[in-house]
Amino acid sequence: MSGHGPAIPMTARRSGPLKGTAHVPGDKSISHRSLILGALAVGETRISGLLEGQDVLDTAAAMQAFGAEVVDEGGGDWRVHGVGVGGFGEPDDVIDCGNSGTGVRLIMGAMATTAIAATFTGDASLRKRPMGRITDPLALFGTRAVGRAGGRLPMTVVGAGDAVGVRYVLPVASAQVKSAVLLAGLNARGDTVVVEPEATRDHTERMLTGFGAQVAVEETGEGRVITLTGQPELSPQKIAVPRDPSSAAFPVCAALLVEGSDVLVPNIGLNPTRAGLYFTLQEMGADLVFENEREEGGEPVADLRARFSPDMKGIEVPPERAPSMIDEYPILSVVTAFAEGPTLMQGVKELRVKESDRIDAMAQGLRACGVEVEETEDSFTVHGLGAGGVPGGATCAARLDHRIAMSFLCCGLASKSAVSVDDAGPIATSFPVFEPLMAELGAQLVRRNT
Repeated sequence: MSGHGPAIPMTARRSGPLKGTAHVPGDKSISHRSLILGALAVGETRISGLLEGQDVLDTAAAMQAFGAEVVDEGGGDWRVHGVGVGGFGEPDDVIDCGNSGTGVRLIMGAMATTAIAATFTGDASLRKRPMGRITDPLALFGTRAVGRAGGRLPMTVVGAGDAVGVRYVLPVASAQVKSAVLLAGLNARGDTVVVEPEATRDHTERMLTGFGAQVAVEETGEGRVITLTGQPELSPQKIAVPRDPSSAAFPVCAALLVEGSDVLVPNIGLNPTRAGLYFTLQEMGADLVFENEREEGGEPVADLRARFSPDMKGIEVPPERAPSMIDEYPILSVVTAFAEGPTLMQGVKELRVKESDRIDAMAQGLRACGVEVEETEDSFTVHGLGAGGVPGGATCAARLDHRIAMSFLCCGLASKSAVSVDDAGPIATSFPVFEPLMAELGAQLVRRNT
């Protein structure tokens, strides 16, 4: 069973050329933040292109529970009438964040310096994920949190009244932790300073500035230093959400692997803190072209064309690139299985505490498909078999993880024998149109009877 209903086994078979335009959903990171910052602004924020996957819908419901007015106007258009910084009310019921680590951690930060209490839970996968990395820095503001053993959900968070800004050095490269601390700093007196030794995705800083907060970013010998001045009045915005580069990774990578493919993915967000996968693929020899490069809403975007790339080579992916592509390693590991020679992916221990242990999940599944994989706590190496060389023929465990499920389905499109996943249900959390979108391109995806 998935956390969202009965299991949906699915099989991907070797496909003919993938052709056409893939209109992938809106960016998940920006969608979450649009709803949360809209709820903390004074007045009405209008959002177009919102990702309407379950993760983001759970965040929308949470903002309503804290007192904001959130209205779905159809077609990806939403409006949020905010309550202002410090204006959250105490929810009447438990906040269920479903599968979303981003949602629960950002929401905890947003309410952490308001004198209210809220209890958070999620699906089976989310309840296994550690929250101490969020609650520890929030405790510096005076926030209290009580959860299950190991700092896991369900968890009750009691916000701090009259909080004062803090200085926090990130012990791990995590945009979620950075964002939670900055959101908590909104309702704290004085400055809140976050130091990140390794840069992570910067959507929160960009969007806070867009909403009218005073945010300064400085590169120092210590790392990237972000300073937020507390207790601003955030102004409502009109936000056009670019398409999600993490979702785009699946049709793009499938096109690289399936003979004769030529796929265009328009309007992809190419924020440099998110685009590490695409530069890595180009280094491997992928036929990727950025067309019509431009800027929309403060974010760089482009149309991305991907064509079948039979001559890709294994490379070493440097550890410093990991924060810019941490969610893309599962699908990258599939691509590397079809490249010539080994690919070493380093600095990826964060994958151990995602929706699943993604290093172990991909290693086990790829081995079942006939690919040699070595792993350490912080790295893994895939020994590529070249274009069309992966035997396949396995049923892989998705582990309630949307990216694991989509990665192995893409693998099956180019393997010698079909590849199945035991449950494709979690895909709906981030990419609800994955199945019809891929089918329209020509992918052979079949739901199996349980």
